[in-house]
Amino acid sequence: MAFVPVMWVTWGVLVILLVALYVYRSNLTRDEDDQVILDDSFDHVKNEQAAIVEKVNKVEPLVRICLWLVGAMTLFVIAYYVRDIFLQLSL
Repeated sequence: MAFVPVMWVTWGVLVILLVALYVYRSNLTRDEDDQVILDDSFDHVKNEQAAIVEKVNKVEPLVRICLWLVGAMTLFVIAYYVRDIFLQLSL
C-alpha cells in the first residue's frame, strides 16, 4: 500500500477519535451543575456532581494526548506536501 493513503487514514482515524472524545466529554458535562451546594440535605447531588467531575478528569488526559497527536500528524502531512512541492520544483 502506498504511503499517502496510510498517512491520510492515520490522520482521519486520529481526528475521528478526537471528535468522539469531545462528544463523550460534552455528554458527561451536560448534567453538571454550576452551583455550589452548601446544605447537607443535598449530599446526593454533591455525590452525583463529584462522580461527573471524576469521569471528566479521567477523559481529559486522553483528549489532550489525542489533540497533540492530531496536531503532530497535521504538521507531518503539511511537511510531506511542502517537501513534495519542493521536489517537484527542483526537477
